[in-house]
Amino acid sequence: MEKFILPDIPNLHNIDVYEQHGGYQALRKALQMKPDEVIDEVKKSGLRGRGGACFPTGLKWSFMPKGNDKAKYLCVNGDESEPGTFKDRQIFEFNPHVMIEGIIIGCYAMGIPTAYIYIRGEYRKWIKMVDQALADAYAKGYIGENILGSGFSTNVYTHSGAGAYICGEESALMNSIEGERGYPRVKPPFPAQKGVFGMPTTINNVETMSNVPLIINKGAEWYSKIGVAKHPGPILVGISGHVNKPGVYEVPTGVTLLTLINEYAGGVPNGKKIKAVIPGGSSTMILRGENLEGICMDADSLKAAGSSVGTAGLMVMDEDTDLVRVLSRISHFYHHESCGQCTPCREGTGWLEKMLHRFEHYEARTEDIDMLENVANHIEGNTICALGDAAAWPVQSFVRRFRDEFEKRVKQENTVAA
Repeated sequence: MEKFILPDIPNLHNIDVYEQHGGYQALRKALQMKPDEVIDEVKKSGLRGRGGACFPTGLKWSFMPKGNDKAKYLCVNGDESEPGTFKDRQIFEFNPHVMIEGIIIGCYAMGIPTAYIYIRGEYRKWIKMVDQALADAYAKGYIGENILGSGFSTNVYTHSGAGAYICGEESALMNSIEGERGYPRVKPPFPAQKGVFGMPTTINNVETMSNVPLIINKGAEWYSKIGVAKHPGPILVGISGHVNKPGVYEVPTGVTLLTLINEYAGGVPNGKKIKAVIPGGSSTMILRGENLEGICMDADSLKAAGSSVGTAGLMVMDEDTDLVRVLSRISHFYHHESCGQCTPCREGTGWLEKMLHRFEHYEARTEDIDMLENVANHIEGNTICALGDAAAWPVQSFVRRFRDEFEKRVKQENTVAA
């Protein structure tokens, strides 16, 4: 398949090179359309969010109130702090203008005068790259006042995070932009009603916005035929772990996990077997290696398999992997990154980490296996945001699908030393 978001074009981050390859033509085309026509085109394309929730993008845009009686905002989520996820960073570095062009089109479609690109604080190098790309776009007249003589004006800014994973949650992200502590908000009201600075706000992922110029240039019908019908388009898959060629691969949705691992990522080193994969970043449910046949990288296929597409961060583990250790590391992360606002998450993630520490050191009891799942069950669905779910799902799936791994780590109290 031809690559559209990360094509093999040298120096594409340079605005002149981007223009030579059709850059900002989608913006010119969009400005000749009515805003509602742009939204309808995105709706017809079937584009679904690439940030994890897979919500239909055009439908989300349609929630934005019409008229300009009050300020409106677009927030582009580039926090990308989920372990196993590193696709947005590639866009920042190699093709930032496709994201910027998508942002401007989105602002035009929704009548938004201000957009923020929220980038995780650890991405200092990439923040500078995006800032340079924005400066170049301003210099060319693609951002700012009266864009390309259309009468439409908008401004785009980067906003650096401060290293908190929780700020990848959309309402915590908005609080962070406001200068407040990154606590998730209770919903309703939803961002389209009351978002940044109390004004209507739309939040989309970096990769989601990078698909928009493609839709406007090629048309919704063309786009909808890429990949699977219910989750169409190209998708960036970040493959890591025990593979010969880790990296970010642009593929049509619906490519099987085994194809991604064996053909794109070069298979598992030394011919070892696949013990397990986590398909969409650390918060998605683990899958057994022997059960991967026919499972594809799209929302419906992975849901049917008992996991989710998440951010398409595919982590591969070979037959020698210590899964108890893996889960212990994941649980440490979610305990550390809990904002502490909700008791089930604040306390429960700590309990999970402590219990898994016992399993790691062969100090757990048999009943701790069920206790792990019980604690996770009481976190899931009982918190303001999805970080509680993100902490619970790996524990639930590891215990259910690899129970024998935990049974082997139970303390053998009756063992007599030789």
